[in-house]
Amino acid sequence: MRSALGRFAGVGLAVTAVDVVLLVGLDRGLGWPLAVADVAAVAVAAATSYVANRILTFRNDPFVRWVYQPGAVAVVVSVAGLADLAVLMGLTGSSPRLAVLVGAKILAVGMAATIRLVAYRWVLFQRVRRTQQLRPDRPAAPGALRLSVVVPAYGEQERIATTVQRLRAELQSVDADGGLEIIVADDGSTDGTAGEAARAGADQALKLPANRGKGGAVRAGMLAARGRTIAFTDADLAYSPDQILNLLVEVERGWDMVVGSRRHTGTTTLVKARRLREIGGRVINVLTTTLLLGQYRDTQCGLKAFRSDCARLLFGQTRIDGFAFDIELFHLAERYELSVLEVPVRVENSERSTVKVARDAIRLTCDLIRVRRWAKQGVYAEYPEAVSARS
Repeated sequence: MRSALGRFAGVGLAVTAVDVVLLVGLDRGLGWPLAVADVAAVAVAAATSYVANRILTFRNDPFVRWVYQPGAVAVVVSVAGLADLAVLMGLTGSSPRLAVLVGAKILAVGMAATIRLVAYRWVLFQRVRRTQQLRPDRPAAPGALRLSVVVPAYGEQERIATTVQRLRAELQSVDADGGLEIIVADDGSTDGTAGEAARAGADQALKLPANRGKGGAVRAGMLAARGRTIAFTDADLAYSPDQILNLLVEVERGWDMVVGSRRHTGTTTLVKARRLREIGGRVINVLTTTLLLGQYRDTQCGLKAFRSDCARLLFGQTRIDGFAFDIELFHLAERYELSVLEVPVRVENSERSTVKVARDAIRLTCDLIRVRRWAKQGVYAEYPEAVSARS
C-alpha cells in the first residue's frame, strides 16, 4: 500500500518482527534471562518504530503527530512495555518451548499495541484541545468589509426575501460600522430563489448550476465573500440574526473559528426539535469521535464564523458537499492548528427542513470515512505558510 495507512501498517509489522526475532535470539541464542531479553527487544522495537514513523508515516496527518512528542512517547512505551513483559511472563514461565514463547510474545505485542494506540490518541486529544483554546496573535484579517454573511439556500423562493431583509435589519449596526455583505448561495434551485434574493437586496446572489448540497453552497459563498469576518447561517434563520453579532465579536477578539453549540450550557431552545431529530444529532456527535480529536459539543450547528483568511484556507480545502462538510471543517481546523471557540446559541427551530435524519446519518457516516481516507492519503494540503507558525 502506498498510502500513509499502508506505511503505518508496514512499520508495525516490521517492528513486530524485530521484537519477536530479537527476543528469541537473545533468549535462545545468547541465553539471556527471558525478562531481560524481553525488555531489550521491546526497547529496540520501540526505538525502531519511533524513527520509522517519523521518516515514513505521513507526518502532516494530525493522527500521527504523537511522533513529535518524544517525552510522551517514552512514557507510553514504558507503560506498554511493562504490559508486554507481564503478559509474556504470565503466559510462559521461565523456560517455555519455542512455539509457546513465540505465541505468547505475539499476544503480548498485541496487548502493548492496544495500550499505545489508546494512549497516543489521548495525547493527541490533549494537544489539539490545548492548541484550539489559545488565541493566536495574528494581524488583522484581510477584507474590504467588516462582515459577510453567507446563506445557503435551496428551494427558498417563498421566504428568502424575508431572510435577507431580516438579516439586513438586525445587523444594521454592522452595516453602519465597517460594512455588511449578505451573500445568498442558491444550491441549484429549480425555482426563483436567486432572483428573489437579489430583488430583496442581497449583495451577491450566487446561482450554482446544479444541486450539490449544503456544503457546496456554503463553500461557494465563503470563497466569494469580501468581509474580514465571514459567517454562515441557515435560510430558515433557526438562529436569529442578532446572534451573529456575538460570533463577530469573538472573531474580532482573535479567534480563528467561532461556532454555535446547541449543547452549550448557556444555550436556550425556544422551540424543541422533534425527538427523532434530537436522537439523530446525538448519534452524529458520537460518530464524529472516530474522526475528530477535539472535544466538541455540537459539530452540526448551522451558525459559524471565521476570520477571512482562515475561512479561505478551510473552504479552499473542503471536498464534502453534503451535511458532513461541518465535520470536515473541524478536521481541517485541527490539521492546521486553528483556534476554535464554542458559544451558546438561542435556537428557534423552523418547521421546515431539508434534513432527513436516517438518510443523512448514513451519508454522513460515508463522508466521515472519506475524510479519514483523504487525510491519510495526503489529499489535503500540508500546513500552509499562513498558519504553519502560530505567532
